[in-house]
Amino acid sequence: MHDRGWTPPLPQTETPMSSTITELLGEDQKYLLEHRCETIDSSRLHLPGPDFLERVLCGTDRNQRVVNNLARLFGHGRLRDTGYVSILPVDQGIEHSAGASFAPNLDYFDPENIVKLAIEGGCNAVASTFGVLGAVSRKYAHRIPFLVKINHNELLSYPNTYDQVMFGQVDRAHDMGATAVGATIYFGSPESRRQIVEVAESFERAHELGLATVLWCYLRNPAFKTDQDYHTSADLTGQANHLGVTIQADIIKQKLPTNNGGYNAIAFGKTSPLVYQKLTTDHPIDLCRYQVANCFMGRAGLINSGGASSGASDLAEAVKTAVINKRAGGTGLISGRKAFQRPMPEGVELLHKIQDVYLDKEITVA
Repeated sequence: MHDRGWTPPLPQTETPMSSTITELLGEDQKYLLEHRCETIDSSRLHLPGPDFLERVLCGTDRNQRVVNNLARLFGHGRLRDTGYVSILPVDQGIEHSAGASFAPNLDYFDPENIVKLAIEGGCNAVASTFGVLGAVSRKYAHRIPFLVKINHNELLSYPNTYDQVMFGQVDRAHDMGATAVGATIYFGSPESRRQIVEVAESFERAHELGLATVLWCYLRNPAFKTDQDYHTSADLTGQANHLGVTIQADIIKQKLPTNNGGYNAIAFGKTSPLVYQKLTTDHPIDLCRYQVANCFMGRAGLINSGGASSGASDLAEAVKTAVINKRAGGTGLISGRKAFQRPMPEGVELLHKIQDVYLDKEITVA
């Protein structure tokens, strides 16, 4: 009998919840740590845990090589064997330009420092481009799982256009020794249907070769900005997640929801009043829980992005995002600019503090 309500045993920590984490949460401490989700009960979710692969993944059509690589990803770094992941993504040299990304810290123009940060930071994997990871693959691919991003949006074309295009082939990532490949789809854009086909075909090939797959399920359409910016609404991002797991992404990357009601505000598509009356509230954990539900109730792990670096508040923002993701039933955090746009020791500290949230037994699923 499948126990969908199983609650994962969290690893023991030497001390109770760090006062640093509670201090970083500040005024939101009680709001986030004491919230109880009364929308979608956690008993309906396939929650992260040490046995997640055996309990959930091994019942799928993934071949043994995919299972092995996912076991390698989940079994690496400070969060190894917990069912949670912490990933360092550094593809911003293309997505946002190298100058915009690395001028604050010149060290990261050198790909080796990107991989070193992920290793020192105790991450489960490092995600970057063919060029970055290929430049150091023989030295590091056996030391930390590589997640190769296979498509990108480049901003050198003028006028700027927003389209994810393929930068390489899955077979090359496999030859490099990668554990997984990642891709972005701009759901809602005029190019999205072509991107869906490209990525679906690439993910099928990745699974044939035994690579795990991670999908950046982002929204992009000027019409999604009306009275608010609904690119991060729970209902629209939730549907993007549902499309992502449909093309068999093993892990979904999504921005943390900041609002809701995109379907109704934009007046398109189809939804149900129950989404807003019973399945969500305005609490960030409940909004994120709806994202998890759209990942086949957690059968595919949801990792939320850490967002742009905003300076002194980065550490507090990262910890808050991690708490929301974990308590919603998510699988971890993928945070880049907050870590690499600062000296390496500070970046390592930030990554460790994110991981501490997932290691802390007192921060439970809501």
